[in-house]
Amino acid sequence: MENRAVLEGIRARRSVRRYADRPVEQEKVDLLLECACAAPSAANRRPWRFVVIRDRENLNALAEVHPYGKMLFQAPLALVVCGTVLHEGKPNPWWEEDCAAAMQNILLAAEGLGLSSVWLGVRWGQEGLPEKIEALLGTPRDVRAMGIAVVGYGDESKPPHRGIDEGVVHLERWSD
Repeated sequence: MENRAVLEGIRARRSVRRYADRPVEQEKVDLLLECACAAPSAANRRPWRFVVIRDRENLNALAEVHPYGKMLFQAPLALVVCGTVLHEGKPNPWWEEDCAAAMQNILLAAEGLGLSSVWLGVRWGQEGLPEKIEALLGTPRDVRAMGIAVVGYGDESKPPHRGIDEGVVHLERWSD
């Protein structure tokens, strides 16, 4: 069964960095988290953990630490996607991929709920960034921050994506 609304929502989702002074309703936060937990995960390990941040002081502290997170100074909500790096005492090598899928679900769900969002990377950013974020959050040693979903009612609009990026598709094998 084809669902064009889903396809249009995926294309409509854009990174928004300006937000209106309006809180996100708890019901919508709950739906964002439910959609995040519906993401696929290797061996169904579901390593994701979420820190919901609404408090202005905490949002501002994140904005101060993250070099690209200045929109957090005005955004009403941040969902920090974290992952457990161990599963039953052994390294979980797929925690980042699993958490990235949960992050994408948050961003798409936000679009579907009439919200705007942007993904702030944490793992491979400025040296020491993951440790700074984790210190702010007080995460346990086996839980690492993967990214931050900044969410709110957008104060800017962008046209939907259209088409396939030139040069990104290779048929059967890599070609120049």
